[in-house]
Amino acid sequence: MADGGDEVPATAPAPRGRRRRHEAVLLSLAVAISVLGYLYAGVATTGDVPDGLPGFAGAMVCLALVPHLVLRRWARHADPLILPLATLLSGLGLVLLFRLDHAYAARYHSPGTAPGQLLWTVIGVAVCVAVLVVLRDHRWLQRYIYLTMVVALVLLMAPAAFPGDTYGAKRWIFLGPLSFQPGEFVKTMIAIFFAGYLVAHRDALALTGRKVLGFRLPPGRQLAPILAVWVLSLLVLVLERDLGTSLIFFGLFVVMLYAATERTSWVLCGLLMAVVGAAAVGSTEQHVKGRIVAWLHPFDIYLPKAQRPPGLISDQAAQALFSFGSGGLSGTGLGRGHPELIGFAGRSDFILTTVGEELGLAGLMAVLLVYALLVERGLSTALRSRDPFGKLLAVGLAAALALQVFVVAGGVMGLIPLTGKALPFLAKGGSSLVANWLLIALLLRISDAAGREREAARPG
Repeated sequence: MADGGDEVPATAPAPRGRRRRHEAVLLSLAVAISVLGYLYAGVATTGDVPDGLPGFAGAMVCLALVPHLVLRRWARHADPLILPLATLLSGLGLVLLFRLDHAYAARYHSPGTAPGQLLWTVIGVAVCVAVLVVLRDHRWLQRYIYLTMVVALVLLMAPAAFPGDTYGAKRWIFLGPLSFQPGEFVKTMIAIFFAGYLVAHRDALALTGRKVLGFRLPPGRQLAPILAVWVLSLLVLVLERDLGTSLIFFGLFVVMLYAATERTSWVLCGLLMAVVGAAAVGSTEQHVKGRIVAWLHPFDIYLPKAQRPPGLISDQAAQALFSFGSGGLSGTGLGRGHPELIGFAGRSDFILTTVGEELGLAGLMAVLLVYALLVERGLSTALRSRDPFGKLLAVGLAAALALQVFVVAGGVMGLIPLTGKALPFLAKGGSSLVANWLLIALLLRISDAAGREREAARPG
């Protein structure tokens, strides 16, 4: 069978050969776009060709070539679009941070972050390569789903044990001079656990329960897992004030439940509990309440202090909307906007405003389309996989990526309250980069298994 499932003649080239050739072409295009973007940003901000251009170009070639060669050797049937899309997003993130470093240095005299992000990109790609080499069969993960969940819960709650917070939330673990966000890794670990758990209990979840108003509600015993996840997501909200992780955590479980059972009642239960929990925490927790106030009244920050709504202290939401508005359809041009006016968050969750201002609506839609294609390839992998665990795991990984993009982009654009999460691959953050490259490695491994199964089933 070919990639799309259509029969091909026995004399047709092997699908794996076409996949890797297509991948090589797309990787070359991703590297070219990144290098040209780096050159343009340097010329636009300084007037000269950046000194680091040869080093950046060499790094991008290595970041694309090494995993491509590994896929040719250890995952020849993997999807040919996943790696180029991830490489393109990482390259665009490095270009944006390089451009922002000049703006932040001029206005705030802050040190550059692009070199550190490049180092973390190398580490993330190295983790991806290591997983592809060591993990030859994704089904091996199914043996350790309960251990994975225990580790995930420990990591998820660990930041609450550390004193202090950063920018109002407690989502970091500090080990000497180093820090990382365990929540970035927890989303992948939770997807692994849910995939294994739902495969084992799919029939009980899908076929039992009572009908109420035309909907089959889950039985009490099978409702326990979703109640536990709901309580845990609320604990994350209360103890760590991390709205983004809580939304991704709970949303991931509901999506995977629906994918496994096809029961609308699970979605209704999930949405109801999400609304009740968010309303309860949002009305009592001051940090979360402040984000909701900023979402509802972003421009009231420019009123006299006595006339502002209680809890409104930041102008970031308003500045983000100004940034998108000034970009228009085609943008001001890379390096010719003022994204530094966002403040400290311009290189993290608000990095999308740089795209909207300097590349315009066209550039913003292009970036979102790349994310959409990456999510689509994950869902396509799930459809092509004949292994129930791999199918659900691919759905979970794709859903985790989609949910994180949604909560970040939605918050920056004013669709939902701000969450403070990092935009995958683009925003500054080592934990996010490594965790997302780990997610890419698992998708590649599952797609390789699906490709091998389909090729083995081909006639002739």
